[in-house]
Amino acid sequence: MKICIAQINSTVGDINYNYNLITKAIKKASEKKSTLLITPELSLTGYPPEDLLFNDNFIAETNKKLLRLATINPQMIIIVGHPLLEGKNLFNAASLIHKGKVYRAYKKQILPNYSVFDEKRYFSPGDSSLIFEHQGKRIGILICEDIWGDTPIKKLIEEKADYIICINASPYEIEKQAYRINHIQKKINGSGAKLIYVNAVGGQDDLIFDGGSFILDSNHGLVFELPQFKTVTQTIDLATLFKNKNKKNLNATKVLFNGLVLALKDYLRKNSIKKVFIGLSGGIDSAVVLCIASKACNSSDIQAIMMPTKYTSAISLQDARKLAKNISVKYLNKSIDSLNNKINQLLADDFRNYEEDITEENIQARIRGLLLMAYANKFKGVVLATSNKSELAVGYATLYGDMVGGFSVLKDVPKTMVYKLAEYINEKNIIIPNRIITRAPTAELKDNQTDQDSLPDYEILDDIIDLYLEKNQSPFNIINKGHSLQNVKKVVELIHKNEFKRRQSSPGPKVTSKAFGKERRYPITNSFKITTKGN
Repeated sequence: MKICIAQINSTVGDINYNYNLITKAIKKASEKKSTLLITPELSLTGYPPEDLLFNDNFIAETNKKLLRLATINPQMIIIVGHPLLEGKNLFNAASLIHKGKVYRAYKKQILPNYSVFDEKRYFSPGDSSLIFEHQGKRIGILICEDIWGDTPIKKLIEEKADYIICINASPYEIEKQAYRINHIQKKINGSGAKLIYVNAVGGQDDLIFDGGSFILDSNHGLVFELPQFKTVTQTIDLATLFKNKNKKNLNATKVLFNGLVLALKDYLRKNSIKKVFIGLSGGIDSAVVLCIASKACNSSDIQAIMMPTKYTSAISLQDARKLAKNISVKYLNKSIDSLNNKINQLLADDFRNYEEDITEENIQARIRGLLLMAYANKFKGVVLATSNKSELAVGYATLYGDMVGGFSVLKDVPKTMVYKLAEYINEKNIIIPNRIITRAPTAELKDNQTDQDSLPDYEILDDIIDLYLEKNQSPFNIINKGHSLQNVKKVVELIHKNEFKRRQSSPGPKVTSKAFGKERRYPITNSFKITTKGN
């Protein structure tokens, strides 16, 4: 049996575009004499369509295109993911198209309503399995979350399915692919079934879908795998997939880098944005963002802007210019000292009896944000924010300053991982000047300033953030794991104190198990006191 996996990059809401993607996949599958084509979850609408699903015209247009797909190739069976309206109930469905008609539909049974998912807001759950016959084989269908539960796959195995097809829009997380494969393999061990996992690929606001579609054999394990973060339409002869293929141990940092590049590229492409503007500082965060942008955009569409003050060191100026030259992007040096002086003079009488503090530091950051937004407005582009997850967690970023931007590439990337990305970028050639990586990180908003004047070392900070936010450990348990009371208390207090900043931050791709945003809905205004004592 020849099947074709269409690991495609749908655009949410662009039904015509998605329809054309599927028709191209049908053509490729026909050329390779495939008899079965599989597309990802909600491939016709893109995932997640969110409140577009409340629009009657959106549902009607999707159904119209689904029916038109049935007229393209009457011989091949085509599995298409789409919303299905029956009466007053809307389902997340996978329809079988064959011989000119949509003849059967499977309805997703387990609707995820955690993390970034909110499917119970839109869909009703299905309540039955679907198995169809094709070339003498029994083939069952599942949709994404169904594979993580027990009942849907168990029923298909009990009903002697030879193949189980699971279509997905499963978002990327660091090292999630290995977890998917291992988890699903356990579900089918000893069953005699093969499982075909087809995943979407592409960026969608704060999500990245990584593809990585694969086929598992209940006895031999992984027998086929498509690359992550690449659009691929490939025909496979299932009769040849008997021997276990060795899993490639991909560099996790390389996979992350490719994911961030695709997230930015799709955000720009799908929102019809060409030009990007980045405030260079001579530091590691803006350097990594610029390198990611250089892979996602044409170099002619990138403008790097250095905005020094009297606190900016000579090495920061040298390294920023060198970086821009290394990747051949346009570079501007715009001193903001005169603007900073004028604003301070304007405020001098009002601030006369007050010592200089973070207020004056933040004025510098906000001038930079103002200038970046002016360039983006004038030249019809977008500013890329450069804050990372560690900074956003503890509020070590200036609202309306370095947080300014339409997209925040490193929003969910911890600082320690930013360093790993920089080292990966320099793996073959020195792109980022080594001094940017090795020098102590600093905001350079006052004399002799480093990040660690205000924060624990980033290795310590990131571990506390990971334990508290991603692993839901209490402060008491984190202290018991070896962190000092002083560090834990400070970091936890800063996380809660700065919720208001994160609510106003730009979107950015989720790459960890819990990103700020939909996954953490913490009230800004609340009086519950977090304690470092055990229960």
